[in-house]
Amino acid sequence: MGQGNSGFSEAGLRRLREVLARHVDSGKIPGLVALVSRGEETHVETLGTMRHDGGAPMRRDTIFRMASTTKPVAVAATMVLLDECRLRLDDPVDHWLPELADRQVLKRPDGPLEDTVPARRPITVRDLLTATFGLGLDMTARTAPMMSALFERGVYGQEDGWLLPAVEPDEWMRRLGTLPLMYQPGERWLYNISDDVLGVLVARVSGQSFESFLRERIFEPLGMKDTGFYVPADKIDRLPPLYAPDPQTGQFKVEDPAQGGHHSKPPAFASGGGGLDSTADDYHAYFRMLLNGGTHGGERILSRAAVELMTTNRLPAEQLAAREALARNLVHLSYGQGQQGGWGFGMATRTYRGDYAPLGQFGWDGGSGTTTYADPHNQLIGILLTQTGMTTPDSARAITDFWTTLYQALDD
Repeated sequence: MGQGNSGFSEAGLRRLREVLARHVDSGKIPGLVALVSRGEETHVETLGTMRHDGGAPMRRDTIFRMASTTKPVAVAATMVLLDECRLRLDDPVDHWLPELADRQVLKRPDGPLEDTVPARRPITVRDLLTATFGLGLDMTARTAPMMSALFERGVYGQEDGWLLPAVEPDEWMRRLGTLPLMYQPGERWLYNISDDVLGVLVARVSGQSFESFLRERIFEPLGMKDTGFYVPADKIDRLPPLYAPDPQTGQFKVEDPAQGGHHSKPPAFASGGGGLDSTADDYHAYFRMLLNGGTHGGERILSRAAVELMTTNRLPAEQLAAREALARNLVHLSYGQGQQGGWGFGMATRTYRGDYAPLGQFGWDGGSGTTTYADPHNQLIGILLTQTGMTTPDSARAITDFWTTLYQALDD
């Protein structure tokens, strides 16, 4: 079997392209960009078109809505503040986020909002970083009073169902502060809300907007020139529509258009949980920095210790077991995603081998059909970006096949 200097086999890379092309040729995914790298070697595939009905082809510099793949990048802002001792892991956040002081906690996470007990302790920075501060999205319990309240009070969701905060940060925090916690601080891993709270925390501690801080301390030093919380007019032609296929018919529906859509103008709230737009090369630069222990081009972006904290499991045994059980029990809803085990800061970390990826792999996926992980053992980065949301299993299956085939292409 032929092999290049990168440690990818030539036959393996051909098969990777063939497998991805099969998904595009099926008509269920209009187009995609895939980037894989190992050491100093990078391989890119661009397949299909920007729109489901044809038109401009996908390009290497196509800009995608990263959705929850935002989380592993946005969390770096908090790590900068930790490195600079402007935050400490076990600091209570009350001083910066008074809306979260003196919390009440539901007696049962699915119980009435009035049935509460006082929180046993304040929420800390660590609780937010590990997504254990006591509030989160549980999309399997949409009828629970807390899930209803998150949408009724406008913490998430708009009339068109867009699942990002729609109001400016202070008002968002005010609304969040009207709700009790679902669990005691530090008790249980819960998804998403903590990542948005971290963005507000960074802004209040730094005295800058969340986006300007990320741009100054992360994006510009890494050369991430196409990454931000919206796509400016001179780049909007590089942003495809986001599709949410109909779950029954598979018919393409535009969830978010490019021109005039949610990502065509600066948002009121820069969401660290799911708001970034970016390209394969920009994300590659960021994950290369993490694999390099926090350095890029000889410049230190994050300390090695900060990177190790982010990219290794931070959940104690009982929380890890609960997260693993959640993933196993919801595999039918996640279309097979989410079997990683652990959670670091802002990203999943592989703590058991449940598929082709080895222990130690870190990264995350996005509901817009995106995935980015790095694998320290193999010095491997994989990025797959589509414009097809996970209302159907199509993009999730492409992601699974991408990783399955990529690991077979390692031939050394």
